[in-house]
Amino acid sequence: MSFTTIEPAKLRLNRSELAVPGSNPVFLEKAAKSEADIVFLDLEDSVAPDEKERARANVIEALNDLDWSATTVSVRINGLDTPYMYRDVIEVVERAGEALDLLMVPKVGTAADVYAVDMLLSQIEQAKGITPPIGLELIIETALGMQNLGAIAAASARTESLHFGVADYAASTGARTTSIGGANPAYQVLTDADAAGVRARHWGDVWHYATARVVVAARAYGLRPLDGPFGDIGDADGFAAQAGRASALGCEGKWAIHPRQVALANEAFTPTDDEVTQARRVLAAMADAVRDGKGAVALDGRMIDTASVRQAEAMVGKADAIAARNDRTSAPSAGRSSTPKARS
Repeated sequence: MSFTTIEPAKLRLNRSELAVPGSNPVFLEKAAKSEADIVFLDLEDSVAPDEKERARANVIEALNDLDWSATTVSVRINGLDTPYMYRDVIEVVERAGEALDLLMVPKVGTAADVYAVDMLLSQIEQAKGITPPIGLELIIETALGMQNLGAIAAASARTESLHFGVADYAASTGARTTSIGGANPAYQVLTDADAAGVRARHWGDVWHYATARVVVAARAYGLRPLDGPFGDIGDADGFAAQAGRASALGCEGKWAIHPRQVALANEAFTPTDDEVTQARRVLAAMADAVRDGKGAVALDGRMIDTASVRQAEAMVGKADAIAARNDRTSAPSAGRSSTPKARS
């Protein structure tokens, strides 16, 4: 390991992250009962300009009046280049900060963008006595943000996760697509002709590079990498395929822009029973080796090293967190708690 050590972000289950428009009180109420690991209440893209203030008021009311104890709750503010952002932060945090776990910042382009939000949050928390500090989720959805990924990831101790925002990123880079995520038929390779003159076409993942870069930057600084939206809410197979690729690259979870995508994301980023069993066997084998004073250990004919142990520990930890999450959601609720939400 490097002599430079990175403090990992707060451990949170983040397989699914449900987007909920702040302009719709009915959706906000349903979101509090969602199976999503994290819910973000949106003040940005899903809210029309003439509804911004009403949406902000709706979100503040929802944070204060609904029971969010079964999920982690975030609010996506408007961009730093808009006239709405500063009031989003001030009003939401001053009036409902005790119920808020995270603040999501869109279209982050430079480390200075993160610093600006961090500074404002710190002042509000000090003035209002809000503890513990509210975390940050940062969306990388522009060419500028992708270029400055490393500096953005390292900009604040508050930051917990980096998200790849595919739609705005496509617009920013001039990609030839109007869809949100998914495959692109133009992104393919054509093989040489075989003996019969037949040439095969193979589609590739046009978002592989961007997703991989977000994963590397996030993991390098102890953050959670998240895959963003998949626009075709009727294509469950397409969503599952993209979630599978994101998981294979190292993403912690994926957005759900419709409630029906929550279960798909949870499934894609939940380790299987066989995987968890194998991880526990790895940990047990290493524990036995340490007890017996052995410097190396093999399991099923394969050597186990410290990297294997770290992978196993991460998988078992995730499985335990999922079990705890399922216990919370299955417990009966009597509605809004009489005490403020205890933020982790």
